[in-house]
Amino acid sequence: MKTIAVYCGSSKGIDPIYMEEAKKLGKVLVDNGFDLVYGGATVGCMGAVADAVMEVGGKVIGVIPEKLKNVEIAHQQLSELHVVRTMHERKALMAEFADGFIALPGGSGTLEEWFEVFTWAQLGYHNKPCALLNINDYYSPILTLFDHMIEQGFVKKEYKELIVIDEDSKELVNKLMTYEGAYIHKW
Repeated sequence: MKTIAVYCGSSKGIDPIYMEEAKKLGKVLVDNGFDLVYGGATVGCMGAVADAVMEVGGKVIGVIPEKLKNVEIAHQQLSELHVVRTMHERKALMAEFADGFIALPGGSGTLEEWFEVFTWAQLGYHNKPCALLNINDYYSPILTLFDHMIEQGFVKKEYKELIVIDEDSKELVNKLMTYEGAYIHKW
């Protein structure tokens, strides 16, 4: 495992802990020998994680759609910046570069990106770890939703067990490094 994709908000969130933890994750990734691939922006948690990686000498690959270059403010100081046409191309290229995936707190875009790669893992398209950094219990409602989906017969219990989760960056990255996923037959 060499490169981790991080999905996160282009916003800062209301609690300063989100930006602090984004920066901490960036440093933890470099400390453990990982490069970062992310959405390519300078703003919010996205910019914080990228800046933290670069501050400690790490490699950062950004992938940003042409339409969002000025909205999310494309980061011009990255090791590599790939400008693509669509969000579909952004997600595909990030997934291609990545050996694992982490979602920091973010909005619907963060959730959509993470759930897509998680679904791919469920379907056996890849065997890469899909992790949630549960800062400030941000993702606890998602875990509760998984329990509800399991109870209602729409999700297998084993799928929830594929999720790598922790509230501490260092512990989460340690879990990624020892991850041994398995394809679970759905039908």
